[in-house]
Amino acid sequence: MAIQMGATVYDLEESELCYAPPFGSAKDPVNFAGMVPADVLRGDMPLCHWTSVGGGLLLDVRNPPELAVESVPGAVNIPLPELRGRLKELPKDREILIICRSAQRAYYATRILLQNGFKARNLSGGMLSRSMLVAK
Repeated sequence: MAIQMGATVYDLEESELCYAPPFGSAKDPVNFAGMVPADVLRGDMPLCHWTSVGGGLLLDVRNPPELAVESVPGAVNIPLPELRGRLKELPKDREILIICRSAQRAYYATRILLQNGFKARNLSGGMLSRSMLVAK
């Protein structure tokens, strides 16, 4: 239906779909399929890819036990639950590239940093994307 009507990602994020707890959630996967790219297109979620990391500060917002499994050399670790209380440890004059396992916590961290005046971008796909690139 969306393809037939020529819907955009903005149409998908605003679609009114059936909400009934046994059958459909308040935010349907169709809405999320529109919300994610719409955030990127509006500039609400600046992205960076592993292939173009450059000289930004890598901020890993995963919890310490996760770092024992895999880590990125040189990345600063501030777990997401501690981030608001530790903002003074981060530079405002340097871009911060945020990573977590799958990019969900990095999304929240990016929003926190942007709203507090930092230059920040979410490393798309998180450590899961990195593991596929390193495997190649």
